[in-house]
Amino acid sequence: MSAAVLARLSAAGLTLPAPNPPAANYVPFTRAGALLLVAGQTPVVNGEPHFLGVVGESVTVEKAQAAARLCALNIMAQVHAALDGDLDRARCLRLGGFVRCRDDFTQQPRVLDGASDLLVLALGENGRHARTAVGTNALPRGVPVEIDAIFAVT
Repeated sequence: MSAAVLARLSAAGLTLPAPNPPAANYVPFTRAGALLLVAGQTPVVNGEPHFLGVVGESVTVEKAQAAARLCALNIMAQVHAALDGDLDRARCLRLGGFVRCRDDFTQQPRVLDGASDLLVLALGENGRHARTAVGTNALPRGVPVEIDAIFAVT
């Protein structure tokens, strides 16, 4: 179960974190037939924000990409939990990303590449997806990035 996905992550020096519990009144994922919807994931490690700040001010594009990668790992952890450890059944259809940034910042797609690249690394062709990258003035707990996802499950 998910040996190929976990092996690709391991080869890149990455491991799946434990799935984060919801921060408010929602579920971390829900299934609707063959669709798996993962709630917005932030760059949190052990329940604490690992990145804080505003992209284009206190956070560089490179650090924001790292935050987006951590969001993607947290998404993968939720998928792993939802599919009882069988990541090989998941195909990412869409990411929706929010970047906390300055009003004049226009590199949201570059920031979200951190998550997109991680999903393609982990899932191969099943990691290729449609995507939205939106700038915003605030995100929960002061993090610079939040990403949600939709997967097809085979």
